[in-house]
Amino acid sequence: MGNIEHEAVLKMMEELTTNAQQIQEQVLEEILRKNAGTEYLSRFLHGQTDKRLFKKNVPIVSYEDIQPYIDRIANGEPSDILLAEPVTEFYRSSGTSGGRPKLIPVTAELVDKGAIFHSFLDPVMKKYFGDLERAGKSLELMFAKPEIETPSGLKARSATTSQYMQNSFRNNLSKLYTSPVETIFCLDTNQSMYCQLLLGLIRRDEVVKFGSGFASTVVRAIKFLEDHWKELCCNIKTGQLSNWITDSECRNVVSMIMKPNPELADLIENICCCKSWEGIVKKLWPKAKFIQCITTGVMSQYTEQLDFYGGGLPLVSSFYVSSESLFGINLEPLSKPPDISYTILPNMAYFEFLPLKKDCQTMSQEVQFSGLADHHEFAEIKTKNQDVEPVDLVNVKPGQQYELLVTTSAGLYRYKIGDILLATGFHNNTPQFQFVERQNVILSIDADKTSEADLLKAVTEAKSLIDPLGFILTGYTSYGDTSSAPGHYVIFWELKVKEGSNNKVLDQKIMVECCYKMEESLTYIYKVYRKQNAIAALEIRVVKPGTFDALMDYHVSQGASMSQYKTASCIKSKEALKILDSRVIGKFFSPKTPA
Repeated sequence: MGNIEHEAVLKMMEELTTNAQQIQEQVLEEILRKNAGTEYLSRFLHGQTDKRLFKKNVPIVSYEDIQPYIDRIANGEPSDILLAEPVTEFYRSSGTSGGRPKLIPVTAELVDKGAIFHSFLDPVMKKYFGDLERAGKSLELMFAKPEIETPSGLKARSATTSQYMQNSFRNNLSKLYTSPVETIFCLDTNQSMYCQLLLGLIRRDEVVKFGSGFASTVVRAIKFLEDHWKELCCNIKTGQLSNWITDSECRNVVSMIMKPNPELADLIENICCCKSWEGIVKKLWPKAKFIQCITTGVMSQYTEQLDFYGGGLPLVSSFYVSSESLFGINLEPLSKPPDISYTILPNMAYFEFLPLKKDCQTMSQEVQFSGLADHHEFAEIKTKNQDVEPVDLVNVKPGQQYELLVTTSAGLYRYKIGDILLATGFHNNTPQFQFVERQNVILSIDADKTSEADLLKAVTEAKSLIDPLGFILTGYTSYGDTSSAPGHYVIFWELKVKEGSNNKVLDQKIMVECCYKMEESLTYIYKVYRKQNAIAALEIRVVKPGTFDALMDYHVSQGASMSQYKTASCIKSKEALKILDSRVIGKFFSPKTPA
């Protein structure tokens, strides 16, 4: 894309964000015009396309509400029971955010919107980083997953796998990326990771961008490199690929590229054999301008590690999307992760925002001196949003949190995405949002409710006690243990020593203080129940290095895409819990009730 085209796209962006209300009205009008006669919408609209009737009659729904319609299409019924346009395939969500994988209908129009969405990204990146296509290639770790065929004959695959299969992606792959398509579609993720990193090292002088979909995958890749760099150097030196790489297509394409290069192998070996891996990404790929991956929400737990490994390289979260829809882009990619806001693109779908009332923490703080002492009384002040009406895109208020609703041309109507967003401001007439958390990820023992954001805040506060000791928290998750009464919160931590030495021993006193620090940082309601002994002392279980990699391996083996995998903040799977518990090397409890 040349300079003139970039300027035209940026101008289009200004027009879209300036005329957001008009564009949103047009988007909804077009969706209703096409789909009002479907079996689903006709129940509420009776063939009419009036916006007021849509808002009054069409219910706000979650996936479970429309799943019977999607299942019917997957089983062979005509797609017009839910949407007018033919379904071409299904996106299959990873299932790591909210439980079981979902099937999301895909249409030709949705794919076209994806191309439009991504066309807005290049001009923004060029504005800050120059012409990356001319400068070199991206070492982006990409992992396809096997598709499944539904009884209707329609394929179901992850959104990223679908992207990798498109001709537009494959035709530009060798120009833009260091990884051949054969390495991306290698179904053994370890072989795929090894070969992609190997080619990234061989082409290190061409790499101007390093990353993957999520921060967790980038961290895993660096840890994988830390475990395999000697073998990789041996391969580069001899020009021979390791025998354990048995995927034939992967092996053939890598072998065609490899040639003996002892000088490069020695250079990489000298970089990797240093005592500390601080700044290793910048050292191995000196022309890299940034690390690209999602670092918002639960992924923010990995930013400290990426800062350590990146050696000052900016961490860039370019866009906000899901399997269900495309939402917004980051117009200021150099923003620090805590400050990232996404500007919603009003032509992608019709957006509504459900305002969230005061949460239990805020409400309880207002009444903490009012004499309420019984925990059953506190249970009465739970948040209720049923009587709150959603607002349109242009009517959100900065500083207010909202739950995102989306209406698309692909069969989702007033659909709860499950994300909580904070309105931070406007770009022209279009709002900007920070991603706060997933709505349905909470810990609860009694009437307490600890959200993903609450947990992240508590973990961040607690880990500040181990930072000066040279430890990095490389992963965490949690679950509510109700196997005994009263139940209690269990937090799993995986730790790594910054200097690479395994001789440091965790100080039990410090870890106990970490437990107490977490409890101090949790909500007021949590602390009330702790004082009443309705919740027992919080526990931190430290697990062996590599445990969260094993957890990812398990989910990938169950069908999750590595490109889309996110470690859940709260574990619900018994199998996943067994993996964590089998690798526990230390247990620590809060010594006293938080003030």
